[in-house]
Amino acid sequence: MSYKFRSVRFLFGLSLLSIGLLAACGSGPTDTNSKQSDGAIVSKAPEPSESAPVNKEEAEPEADRVFTDELGHEVVVPEAPVRIFAPYMEDALLTLGVEPVAQWSNGNQGHRYLEDKLQGIPKMDFSGGMPSSEELLSYEPDLIILHTANYAENGVYENYSKIAPTYVFSNAAGDVEKSLEKLGELIGKTDEVNQALESYRQKVNEAKAAIEQNASGKKVAIIRFASRGVSLMGGNYFCGYVINQHLGMDMTPLAEDENSLNISLEILPELDADYIFVINAYGQGTERMKEMTESNIWKSIPAVQQGHVYEVNDEYWLGSGLIAYEKIIDDVVKLLAR
Repeated sequence: MSYKFRSVRFLFGLSLLSIGLLAACGSGPTDTNSKQSDGAIVSKAPEPSESAPVNKEEAEPEADRVFTDELGHEVVVPEAPVRIFAPYMEDALLTLGVEPVAQWSNGNQGHRYLEDKLQGIPKMDFSGGMPSSEELLSYEPDLIILHTANYAENGVYENYSKIAPTYVFSNAAGDVEKSLEKLGELIGKTDEVNQALESYRQKVNEAKAAIEQNASGKKVAIIRFASRGVSLMGGNYFCGYVINQHLGMDMTPLAEDENSLNISLEILPELDADYIFVINAYGQGTERMKEMTESNIWKSIPAVQQGHVYEVNDEYWLGSGLIAYEKIIDDVVKLLAR
């Protein structure tokens, strides 16, 4: 028999013995939300009405968000993606404190300047083209980010988007700051983006002040030696973007309107630059570099005669992200502000 039932029988007995006592207690309605405890009446909190409407949007907020990528795809992105695959954007992810599920590599060689931060992260080989859907599926990504439209071609987007939401940049290696801001929106790291950009912009301002003391108004050429040829890099991406767009240095007129311009010995006399930075891409341009730099035409260039030629680190001078950019700035200040 329950405690409440016993209490009811007790009160009923009292009513038979003393009608007057019941009258003295009053004739108001019984409080069904009260119970008897140690001879006192203790009110219980009223139970919520079962018929009260529930706002499902407040109880269960929508977790997904909708973005339109730079190719016009509508992408439904989870609120807090954890397993992210963003080949060639490892620099940006690490800047925001995020490790990818797998990293880009050329053969077995990934971003060497990020090796210490990517230890233990599996490599996916892009040297033969985009990895297969089956290989990517094994990493179970919940968000895929492609840093260039080229990566989405030949049915790749259609196949990858069946595995996980897939966002495509036209060229994330162009304006790295803008790309980082969008990446922060996608993965819910906007505070980290703001902190990283504030720190980077302060570094840029300090570097510009240092460079202007010795190299104000000087022009720069960046020559990339690779297995397929020799090219002059413009100011629209990678190290050229840092030097031209951020540090404010002019590029040689040959590269002003170019992303990349193939050059040969015959073009070298037109190379109007006060400083030349030389990059041996992945160590595969050694023979071409030797052939060009040992020529009489090369030796006749004013910047060469003045000792203003510097071979720089291909690991991060061909990198895309604030970690690489800060290393490039350190090199430029060290070489030109002395």
